[in-house]
Amino acid sequence: MGELHRLERGGSPPLPAAAAAYLATLSGPEQRNTRRAYHSTLRALIAEFASPGTHVLLAELDNEQGAERLTAWFARQWSGRAAATFNRHLDALRSAVTFWMDQGWLSADPTRRLRRRGRAPDRTRALAIADIEALFDLEAPLREKTLWTMLYETAARASEVLGLDVEHLDRRNRRARVTRKGSAVDIIVWQTRTARLLPKLLVGRSKGPVFLTERRARVALAAGDLDPVTGRARLSYRRAEEIFNELTKPLAHPDLTDLEDLVAAPGWTLHDLRHSALTHAAENGANTGTLLAYSGHASVASLARYTRVSPDALTRWQARRDPHRRV
Repeated sequence: MGELHRLERGGSPPLPAAAAAYLATLSGPEQRNTRRAYHSTLRALIAEFASPGTHVLLAELDNEQGAERLTAWFARQWSGRAAATFNRHLDALRSAVTFWMDQGWLSADPTRRLRRRGRAPDRTRALAIADIEALFDLEAPLREKTLWTMLYETAARASEVLGLDVEHLDRRNRRARVTRKGSAVDIIVWQTRTARLLPKLLVGRSKGPVFLTERRARVALAAGDLDPVTGRARLSYRRAEEIFNELTKPLAHPDLTDLEDLVAAPGWTLHDLRHSALTHAAENGANTGTLLAYSGHASVASLARYTRVSPDALTRWQARRDPHRRV
């Protein structure tokens, strides 16, 4: 987007310079993909409003005519794309506009006539068994593989597992004490995959958080959230979710080949692992008492939405009871 010069608050900079100034705020390593995706949106905006050799100021968007032209351009550019793609480009544009307004470069939001597109509710939240196996076969860092495996095998909430300390683990019996919602203390139990991964993750460590950040903490934290030897911090839910979402996009959308669509599409969430574990346990015949202990729920009503039969299980059930099926 050209060379970036220091811009003063107020006034009206050229559109390319204003776009570059905003993108410079997305400098963190965790924002790399966001910056790339938002750069694509702003590049399209510049191509429409500031063709080569022209000197278009951001102020040209700051009136009714500019807002109308931007609305028409945006609809023409992305109205035919998927809702996730449309919303991602709108989010990028609005994020830049918010920054420009904060700098005093715009007095009003030129995207105000645009509305995010709704998405139909997904009633198939549980992942298929084949998806879970593909996830476990995915090339991913040891920390992530251990976390994902433990979440699925225990059906625990991500916050509960991320809150574990090494001292909480009873590795011999494959279980640990966790603090559930409402501060209730409970036990989670895992299986062989987790039991095999944990020793590799914890080698040489006997205290501190089980799941750690890659680097030393840069701010002061409570002693309980730091590894006493390395000074690395407890992995946050936000960061764990970002990584999971990013790495699972190709699995969640195997038919998407366009990079922009893949970036815009949602990956799986850590909560999907808990949802899937409970659904699969119900499909395998776990009774209500077992499911309540497995999930940590206090009531059957809270459990009900997790035990909705998946499409695969419904297909198998229909096949078994089909009187005309081939034996």
